Amino acid sequence: MKSFWRGLLGSFLGCCIAIFIVFLIGIGMIGSLAAVASKSEPAIPKSAILKLDFKTPVSEQSSEQFKFNPLTMGANFSNSISLLSVIKAIEEAAKDPAIKFIYMTPETLNMGISQAEEIRSALKKFRDSGKAIVSYSTQFNNGNYYMASVADKVMFNSYGDAYIGGLSTNILFFKDLLDKLGVNMQLIRHGKFKAAAEQFIKSDISAENREQNQVMLNSIWGSWSEEIAESRGFSSENFNKWIDNLEITDSHSLIERHLIDQACYQDEVGEYLCSLFDVKDTKDLQFISIEKYAQAKVKPNVRAKSKIAVLYASGEIVIDGGDNNISGIKFAKTLEKVRKDSTVKAVVLRVNSPGGSAQAAEMINRELGLLKQVKPVIASYGDYAASGGYWISAKSDKIFTNNTTLTGSIGVFSLVPSVGNALNKNFHINNVSISTNKHSDALSGMRQMDEAELKYMQGTVERVYTDFTELVSEGRNLPVEKVDEIGQGRVWAGADALTIGLADTKGGLIDAIEYAAVTVNLADYQIVEYPVLKSTYEKLMESFSQTKTSIEILNDPVILIEKAYSSLKEETKITQYARLPYLYNIR
Repeated sequence: MKSFWRGLLGSFLGCCIAIFIVFLIGIGMIGSLAAVASKSEPAIPKSAILKLDFKTPVSEQSSEQFKFNPLTMGANFSNSISLLSVIKAIEEAAKDPAIKFIYMTPETLNMGISQAEEIRSALKKFRDSGKAIVSYSTQFNNGNYYMASVADKVMFNSYGDAYIGGLSTNILFFKDLLDKLGVNMQLIRHGKFKAAAEQFIKSDISAENREQNQVMLNSIWGSWSEEIAESRGFSSENFNKWIDNLEITDSHSLIERHLIDQACYQDEVGEYLCSLFDVKDTKDLQFISIEKYAQAKVKPNVRAKSKIAVLYASGEIVIDGGDNNISGIKFAKTLEKVRKDSTVKAVVLRVNSPGGSAQAAEMINRELGLLKQVKPVIASYGDYAASGGYWISAKSDKIFTNNTTLTGSIGVFSLVPSVGNALNKNFHINNVSISTNKHSDALSGMRQMDEAELKYMQGTVERVYTDFTELVSEGRNLPVEKVDEIGQGRVWAGADALTIGLADTKGGLIDAIEYAAVTVNLADYQIVEYPVLKSTYEKLMESFSQTKTSIEILNDPVILIEKAYSSLKEETKITQYARLPYLYNIR
């Protein structure tokens, strides 16, 4: 009878898969046609306003995403624009006589905190070129006011709300819950500031963790405050006093403190834009979006034989994995390919990673060392260049960082969960361990490690930490004792990283590329990016493969249980992590 029901379910799901395949083929054809259409060059008016509404997400590399829901048979295509494209488009617009000024509406910033810093810097250079920037918002928070404040004319809805309160982040602690469930977590680490997994073994934040987070947030907010104050012509001290006294509430309070230039409604904004564009009616305003302008103006210099390679190290560092992570195996192969390419004269390593596996980071570091022997390697830091992200870039010839980059976190940890008691307590599942040796089941995840096993694990962590500090010492030309002092797992904001020697100079991706070109005396060059992006069709086929696997698992619950258990075993093997404690959501 079981075989009958299993066969019936299998037949039903087989039909679903067949329908799904036909659906995907149709979607693929539509997607291919859409991709061809999107690549056609947009027309730029002879006179235009460059518009930035920030609705399209900004990512390190441009991407096209396809998502399919097999339950609803619904599909969704989404895309992002690369940071490099946005900045180069703004640079091009500053020189382009067709672009009269920029109009932006920074309601929601779909980008990282460091990416926002780089785009604002590009806008400031645009403004310094003599062209105007007009900004209009209906509400303000920390991030969108930071972006809006760079404009010559900051306009705000007459009845808009404003809450600019400074930065904060929240950290959740799970020890009490885990204790109640019967789950034991054993943490082995080096670094008093290495707060990774602290939330699993403590009910409250440690003094060291509180200190590093407070200093880091103060540094980032200090940078933002200074930039805002400089653009708006008041002191950062007054700005923070208004914030602490909750004086920033509405358009009237913004006007009184010169945080904005004009409170108005949308039709009044239109009238102002008409006066700048020298037309009488808003229907005569000619806008071109930053996405279309970049598509038309930002193109590779294919005539140049010499190249500068930009290698994007984005995501968590793993030994092997998909496109959303940095695979040590795949990235090392990419580095080898770039090293052997004689047309590539210099390399910019763009790091946007909180870290991950120390073993994977060392794979990349070794290959970067070989690359550095034949061509210069310049590092550029995005939102994160921490732990493993710092490991892979510490030996670069030059390190550019943004003030808001989270970097350092030179420390190591291993986390070993024990769920045997929890399974018994909550699900009445008993575990029996059969081993050939005394410590065979130490990392099974079913029992706590004993003293000898903990000592063994601590030894592996200490060894990796020593390797980490020596690597940084060599790369940054600092005594190991100094590296240990500023290490200990501590996270630093980029502005502070510059003062303690973890980075060389403030600057973004464009600055790093220009420096690389000067280093190898290149006036004319082509920028090539790695990893090479997959086509929409390739992503479509991957999505199908993943969905097919999920359906097969649902068809046989035994496979589901086995897969869950194998995942647990995978998590409990010995791995030393050089990783940030968590991804920060700074508000």
